[in-house]
Amino acid sequence: MKSISGKMIFLPINNGEMTNQEKEQIIALVKREVVPAIGCTEPMAVALAVAKSKEVLGCLPKQIQVLLSANMLKNAMGVGIPGTGMIGLPIAIALGAIIGKTEYQLEVLKDTTPEAVKQGQEFIRQQRIQISEKVDAPQKLYIEVNSHNGEDAVKVIISGSHTHFSYIAKNGDILLSDSDMESDSNCADVPELSLRSVYEFATTVNVEEIHFILEAAELNKKAAEVALQGEYGHSLGKTIFFQPNEQFFGNGIYSKILAYTSAACDARMAGAKIPVMSNSGSGNQGIAATLPVWIYAKERLKSEENLIRALMLSHLSVIYIKQSFGRLSALCGCVVAAIGSACGITYLMGGGYEEIGYAVKNMIANITGMLCDGAKPSCSLKVATGVSTAVLSSMLAMNKQYVTSVEGIIDDDVDKCIKNLGNIGTIGMASTDRLVLNIMTQK
Repeated sequence: MKSISGKMIFLPINNGEMTNQEKEQIIALVKREVVPAIGCTEPMAVALAVAKSKEVLGCLPKQIQVLLSANMLKNAMGVGIPGTGMIGLPIAIALGAIIGKTEYQLEVLKDTTPEAVKQGQEFIRQQRIQISEKVDAPQKLYIEVNSHNGEDAVKVIISGSHTHFSYIAKNGDILLSDSDMESDSNCADVPELSLRSVYEFATTVNVEEIHFILEAAELNKKAAEVALQGEYGHSLGKTIFFQPNEQFFGNGIYSKILAYTSAACDARMAGAKIPVMSNSGSGNQGIAATLPVWIYAKERLKSEENLIRALMLSHLSVIYIKQSFGRLSALCGCVVAAIGSACGITYLMGGGYEEIGYAVKNMIANITGMLCDGAKPSCSLKVATGVSTAVLSSMLAMNKQYVTSVEGIIDDDVDKCIKNLGNIGTIGMASTDRLVLNIMTQK
């Protein structure tokens, strides 16, 4: 079985307890997939590829041609670029060439300054950037950058994951190809995941070994707090938090979960220059997997160990579920990631594996089919929908209420439910994905 990174080979888990090696491999997997990012990961990945092309070229390119898969194009069109006050790919590409540094990975544009933005605007005005779809892209996540300075030409490809350089060539000489490197640095075989193995790992591993997951809560709550103090995107989080007209939600856990989670998304999609902890290549997925769990634990005065285990359960569940999708799909990743927070909240409510399985079934029965129409400020609405459903699903699960196998796409086997969700998002909604992109590009 391949991972979302493209090349990872999975080994079967032994019957009984995990070995230390298997635990170490899962920890390494989480550390690869749960990483800081500034801005939407799709335009940042494009900027990363452009930055690499400039580094290989040795100077600022005269012309940059960017070819993107349909899913990449869809997700990068309408999102704010941090530190610029601008939306979309052109400024991300220009800044990638001007100030981008590949060692920053998905924080590639963190050195952006007002002067750099002015230079980027001039770069765009001179029509030095061309952007188009790579119609025959071999993967849903595919970025190809062709740049030249009049004498030398460089080709850089990122594919499979947002930071995986799969091909680099200068003047036709291949400097790197897939045969030369794994799909991720420090790539290692890890145990094949199931919901059971995810649960067992998160609830039994030495808590000190997974203490690092708390950084996700620290980063993402800061993003939410920034949004609650300003005006970002549609200000959904702030609207819920302060409820200026009608007190629809009260001031309980539910309203705080909705407010903080959507607020962090508001800030990120509007281009706030603040990092968030991503999951499986998406900041919004990281937000949805983190903040509902953190809010519930904080409000219910749960111990630090409970919070750590719940966060690990949430994030690792998302990583597992995304293995059925790949990095990008026709389904909204925000609401898919909220399945992870349902797992974490159910655990904090006192639920075990059975109740967590119920919560997953309730989520899949409810949110399957919410389409992705690109990264943009209104993603906060979808995030709010996802985490709202997570709370309801957990409440029902703790009351032993769950959607059964006689209802719709739900199967008795929770892992088959997850596979059904993945098949719908990849196979079933392929034509929907194309239609969505056509609508977006023809407006």
